[in-house]
Amino acid sequence: MTSILFTGFAPFGGETINPSWEAVRALDGALLPGGARIAARCLPCEFGAALTALRTAIAETRPAVVICVGQAGGRAELSLERIAINVDDARIADNAGRQPIDEAVVAGGPAAYFSTLPIKAMAAALRELGIPAAISQTAGTFVCNHVFYGLMHAASTEDRIGTIEAAGFIHIPYLPMQAALHAGAPSMALEVVVAGLRALAEVALNVKRDIRTAGGATH
Repeated sequence: MTSILFTGFAPFGGETINPSWEAVRALDGALLPGGARIAARCLPCEFGAALTALRTAIAETRPAVVICVGQAGGRAELSLERIAINVDDARIADNAGRQPIDEAVVAGGPAAYFSTLPIKAMAAALRELGIPAAISQTAGTFVCNHVFYGLMHAASTEDRIGTIEAAGFIHIPYLPMQAALHAGAPSMALEVVVAGLRALAEVALNVKRDIRTAGGATH
């Protein structure tokens, strides 16, 4: 049976919940048209430990598609990340108290990796469902980018199992209950996020060549 792995994160930065884990765990065990099954795993919000947990999850689930999901407070849409960069530069400490500055995610690794998900087709599918979506040109330099880069490096160089066909990273907004504590920051209802992620999984399975349409940024 084809497997799709979704990962979310534990809460960080003083939050009591992380919408990425709330959303992906709602999909754990779900079956998609064609019989593919979704598996969900929670990653610690810690440099290094998050990648160890990710590699364990990949070995356990043998996924065809891996979609890692993280919280991006302040964003108003599902952000489909285009590129992961080989740098950890933490503005705040992670949950283990680590705060790397200007360190490589993978020593000697390439400067960057592009997502292999059909991100433009994904964005189009979300918009057709009435779910706000955008292509993002940066996943930051905190644990989200750390995991994104580590995922793409593993898929490119360490995937001994050889099952990963596409992989990438998605950022999601706060949930409404979080936004209420952040001066009215943008938010998205959990059920909308869950529906959007499910749709993205279907696109990732079925679209082997991304569509060609503008998705760049002017700043």
